[in-house]
Amino acid sequence: MKLSKSDLKLMRWSLLAIGLSALLSGAILFISRQYASNAANKMRTTQAQISDVRNRLTTALQDRESMSTYASEYVKWEGRNVLGDDHRLDWIEGLEKLRQQNLVSSFRYTIAPQKDYAPQPAINSGNFDIHYSEMKLQFELLHEAQLPNFFTMLRKQTMGWYQLAGCSLQRNASSLPVQLDSEDIVADKVKSMTPQIKAECSGGWITLKNRNSPS
Repeated sequence: MKLSKSDLKLMRWSLLAIGLSALLSGAILFISRQYASNAANKMRTTQAQISDVRNRLTTALQDRESMSTYASEYVKWEGRNVLGDDHRLDWIEGLEKLRQQNLVSSFRYTIAPQKDYAPQPAINSGNFDIHYSEMKLQFELLHEAQLPNFFTMLRKQTMGWYQLAGCSLQRNASSLPVQLDSEDIVADKVKSMTPQIKAECSGGWITLKNRNSPS
């Protein structure tokens, strides 16, 4: 089938309309895709922002809970004279009170000047410097059980934090093993009995100093 010039003139407007429709359809399709892409990007951005806000809220709640926990711990350690400068007078007073209780036959102690403490392995001490005052003790004991009992009472009755490093025990060459019943633990009988064991223990008093506190 052949088309004449007159036929082309008649079809010209139809072809033009078809072409314009195709162009318009393509433009609409392109704009729709761009809109969908922009909407998807905005949705992802919004979801990321919501997730970030949710994470911040969770962190804030955890921080508030931690602050509450740490605040109670701070008050606890402050009440036991672990925070601030060393509390040498409190330690000495506590040790002399233990001496009066006759938990051991006798003991002597020396407390060295305070120094910076670097624990091994290293720990994160936050905003606190760790200080250490070494204290060595020499004991005369009736039996081995007196030693852990002494340190149990030291922790309960003395304000501070004493970190025991270790002890060495040696039985007196002239002593003989003794059998003690419950009545022998009474203070006046303990004082009258001959010590069977000598012990030496080392450790130190730990204090925490806030770096922001005035010197």
